[in-house]
Amino acid sequence: MTSSTPESRGAAKMALLSMAIGAFGIGMTEFTSMGLLPGIAGDLRPALYEASPEEAVAQAGILISLYALGVVVGAPTIAAVVSRFPRHRVMIALAGALLIGNVLTVIAPTFELVAVSRFLAGLPHGAFFGMAAVVASELLGPGRRGWGVAMVMTGLTIANLVGVPGGTFLGQVLGWRAAYLVVVVVFAVALVMCWRFIPATPGDPGRTFRQELGVFRIRQVWLTIAIGAIGFGAFFAVYSYVATLMTEAAGAPAWAVPVALMALGGGMVVGNVLGGKLADISVKRTLLASLGALAACSVVVAVLSTWAVAVVPALFVFGIAGQVVTPAIQLRLLDVAAEHQAIGAALNHSALNIGNSIGAALGGTVIAAGLGYVAPAWLGAALASAGLVIAAAAFSVEKRRQAVAVA
Repeated sequence: MTSSTPESRGAAKMALLSMAIGAFGIGMTEFTSMGLLPGIAGDLRPALYEASPEEAVAQAGILISLYALGVVVGAPTIAAVVSRFPRHRVMIALAGALLIGNVLTVIAPTFELVAVSRFLAGLPHGAFFGMAAVVASELLGPGRRGWGVAMVMTGLTIANLVGVPGGTFLGQVLGWRAAYLVVVVVFAVALVMCWRFIPATPGDPGRTFRQELGVFRIRQVWLTIAIGAIGFGAFFAVYSYVATLMTEAAGAPAWAVPVALMALGGGMVVGNVLGGKLADISVKRTLLASLGALAACSVVVAVLSTWAVAVVPALFVFGIAGQVVTPAIQLRLLDVAAEHQAIGAALNHSALNIGNSIGAALGGTVIAAGLGYVAPAWLGAALASAGLVIAAAAFSVEKRRQAVAVA
């Protein structure tokens, strides 16, 4: 289905909006906890927080890593299982699973149960985005794949502009669980919208779980996953510890944390639109340029981290650089995955959330090691640089193979 008539364009817009609302909920559930880590640590680990706030916050950061682990596990597994089913029904089921997972986070009474709920909430994340990318590409047709992916991802970036700062503020005032209650409401709306507006689209009944897993025999798939996992880990190394970067390193009051998150989210909105357009022009050049920019912006954040007035605009630019990366990685995986489109699209979010896990875990490690609250930004520069090297190597290998094939 392509949007060639006013009616079909309107239907496509409503379908994209439905998936974007789900993406908004995913953005809130994934990123809100990053601004609420001190509150979560104080509530679920009160004794440890009183004795050592740094260690308690680092331990609360495990919740971020567990959510990311759920995405990594769930994205390829669920995508491989559901590729044979009608895509609109898959989207409805995934929206329902996201709703249930976040209800569990709201009601879980202990740290251990919250940890389990975060893992479960992460399982449908990648499959939702992966299937949404396939549906969006089909809705808009060839030549506008990057734009279609960017439109779905707009929900995620707007969540970082509005939802995450708003949820952070609400969580600071009413307790962190209140923020996740808002997430539950968003997913309820997304579920209804997906049921109502995503057009009936068939799956591929001939595909089997074993056939879909054949994507892992493609070398360029692994290299692209590595680009996302290592390079985009830079983004999460900084983002995961924005709260402590502002309050501890920059010495700003707690109300400055939502302001910083809003600046970073605004940069992500700009970067998402820019990244979609650039990826439609050249996926390779966009990846190389954005990873280099992400490394440079990480250094700028680190250098300006003790000056709150300067670090906020630095986070805005950092958000632009980080989000330009994601549509390019998504299209790169669709390109190299060949006939494994559903699982290839889902693997993008496995890659990015391996980066989430790596960035959050290593960021917590350098803080707990006594290297200071600025250390995650320096770590981010190193991770983005490593991702740039992997990308350059992947493209070099591909170019040599193409040259051999031509010869």
